[in-house]
Amino acid sequence: MMAPYFVEILARNGDVLHRHKANTLPIRLGRSYDNDIILDDAHSAAAHAIVDLDAQEKLVLRDLGSKNGTYARGKRQTEVVLGGDTVVRLGHTRLRIRAADFPVPAEIADTTMHGWEGATPATIGLLLIAVFSVLETWLSDVEPFALIRYLLVLASSLAAGLLWSGVWALANRLFGSHARMGRHLFILGSGLAVVGIWRAASSIMAYAWSAEGFTRYGNLVTLAIVCGMLFFHLKTIKPHLTKQFATTATIMMLVGAGLMLMTNLQGTGRVADELYMSVLLPPEVKRSPDRSVDQFMGDAAKLKADTDAARARGVKDGVDDTDDDDDDNSAE
Repeated sequence: MMAPYFVEILARNGDVLHRHKANTLPIRLGRSYDNDIILDDAHSAAAHAIVDLDAQEKLVLRDLGSKNGTYARGKRQTEVVLGGDTVVRLGHTRLRIRAADFPVPAEIADTTMHGWEGATPATIGLLLIAVFSVLETWLSDVEPFALIRYLLVLASSLAAGLLWSGVWALANRLFGSHARMGRHLFILGSGLAVVGIWRAASSIMAYAWSAEGFTRYGNLVTLAIVCGMLFFHLKTIKPHLTKQFATTATIMMLVGAGLMLMTNLQGTGRVADELYMSVLLPPEVKRSPDRSVDQFMGDAAKLKADTDAARARGVKDGVDDTDDDDDDNSAE
């Protein structure tokens, strides 16, 4: 290991908080002001440790009899042979020491779209949030048009979007050095737009081709879109952790889907979100073949037979309360 040496003070996640340069050995570490590296840690000793070369010319760190000790690889040690990646803990301070000849990995390809920052993505994101909130309100509105109601929905949606993106921007500033508020607004707006497009498209496809699965299990796709949106939020903060964040988002999606299906099963006795397709659109949208009257009557007869059989089982098990209701009415 070739001088100069660099003492790196580390955060718990391994990020470098401070980097101190030492041109010569030994390097004294501790809380007192006569040390080469002063540790701002009440749990470290005044003279906690010293870094020097041993008889084999290896760089070592020796504890100087501190009360709280020196730890490396989870064990308390009086002497630690230092490599460039060896992390030691003095009190509550984590550090490592690297020499000038420590090899560094190749530079990471810059995939950040620096031109897609600031006001442009923020404006587009806010516009998408506004369009989504207004259209959702309009599609579900059954009351006479009232401008104030739409303005309140618009204001609350934009405020919620700014709050959501602000939280992510704060995390981005803390862990990624740049806030990128506009990027997070764009991610939120794009995610909501995709959700809106999916809901409209799934309703049309379900009605046009009588494909009830699009509406019965459509919330699972919405959940996948939301997890994808979270993935892009995380990727914006730490672009080099793409695989880890993709795995996290996938696990979240699978767990959320399982909880959603179990909730449906517990609440209604079925895993689907709805018992029958509730989408009603103009007849011109219909593309599936029409059913004949005979087919309809046959299906109705089968449904009646299944219902009568279920009722008969209920009477046999003593769960039919019809007679009890009649007795109560006659008593009154």
